Amino acid sequence: MCLILLWRVALAFPVEYSVGFIGRAFLMETNQMEPNFKAALSVEPIDGKYSCSLEVFLGDVKVWNSGHYSPFFTSERCVLELTKQGDLQLKGEKERVGWRTGTSGQGVEILKILGTGNLVLVDALNLTKWQSFNFPTDVMLRGQRLNVATRLTSFPTNSTAFYSLEIQYNKIALYLNSGRWNYSYWEFKPSKNRNITFAELGSKGLALFNDNHHKMAKISLSKRIHHPLGFLALGNKTGNLGLYFYSPDKQRFEAAFQALNTTCDLPLSCKPYGICTFYGTCSCIQFLTNEKGMGSDCSDGFSGGFCGRGEVEMRELYGVSSVLRAAPTKLNISKVACAKFCLQNCKCVAALYSSEELRECHLYGVVMGVKQVERGTRWTYMVKVQKGSHVGHENSGLKKWVLAMVGLIDSLVILLVFGGFAYYLIRKRRNNTATTADNTT
Repeated sequence: MCLILLWRVALAFPVEYSVGFIGRAFLMETNQMEPNFKAALSVEPIDGKYSCSLEVFLGDVKVWNSGHYSPFFTSERCVLELTKQGDLQLKGEKERVGWRTGTSGQGVEILKILGTGNLVLVDALNLTKWQSFNFPTDVMLRGQRLNVATRLTSFPTNSTAFYSLEIQYNKIALYLNSGRWNYSYWEFKPSKNRNITFAELGSKGLALFNDNHHKMAKISLSKRIHHPLGFLALGNKTGNLGLYFYSPDKQRFEAAFQALNTTCDLPLSCKPYGICTFYGTCSCIQFLTNEKGMGSDCSDGFSGGFCGRGEVEMRELYGVSSVLRAAPTKLNISKVACAKFCLQNCKCVAALYSSEELRECHLYGVVMGVKQVERGTRWTYMVKVQKGSHVGHENSGLKKWVLAMVGLIDSLVILLVFGGFAYYLIRKRRNNTATTADNTT
């Protein structure tokens, strides 16, 4: 544990914006073997502006950030101040306050970082008045708890959607959130429908507890490790959930568990209106209209949605499904009725129908997470198009185009693999022939 009676720390930065500039003042660190925890006041460039934040690092991994949800942009300087009233504040130009702990008048005297990585404000009796563990970001540290109805969030770059890991009463689940639409793409449920009260990260996995604090389930590691876990993270690039430990031999953190192990199971493995094939490559669902012709981008002509765009219809895609699962809009209905529900909602762009016992109908506001699947599954994926649209060649059916397009990509991959192998064998034979000739000479 390291503590500091903090009054005021300031960082200055260039007047002109510099993409490569990072300003950082380390305030304190824990007395542990490397990698240890450090707290820092940081200035980083984001989209043409400078953000000012208080951060916690485990080694060189950022595990907490005060500006995770709402960055504090400032100019000229970044100031961290513990006021006489006991409020910890980030300030910018002209003493403008951009972030605060809200602990004014609670007798706060000291800011300290614990051996768990928890950043805390305490009073003269060492009672905690504020802690970073109560404000989770995209990382969960060992010893940290997440109660039901709390979540981790992660924001991919160049996207309006975001990922979340949510602790719910009957499960923990990963979600892709886009506007008012929420789609799950991985979940873990305790057996016997037992309710969850909180989750806690331990040295060997993520444990789920009931209201009596009894451990009832655990996400175990997929490989054996000889060192304790350091943290759980929700990746902002892939949306994958990982449990990480530090490898002294390699001097870096490595994953001991990942929720999703194949590319096509990731929610954003391809662009919108793209299909992830069996070989992990992406193929566009391209729409051909009499007016526009074939678009070059997967979502070309559909970025604005279908509201006010005239007559539309649903087209069924064979041999594909979606890794995203929306809450069922309707149960015990037909496939035709499911398609109609999507047609009646201009915000809906796709539907997934299950012909199994419950006959579920799921509606989508995005065409994402689409992947190639084996024929014969009971799931039917349908996309909304303007009336008169055709998929692929004007005279070819939808079914043939989807299978042909996906098959073409896979065939190219196979040809490249076998072509490379054949080239290797030819080169090897020539080299052996040349070696034999030299030895003969």
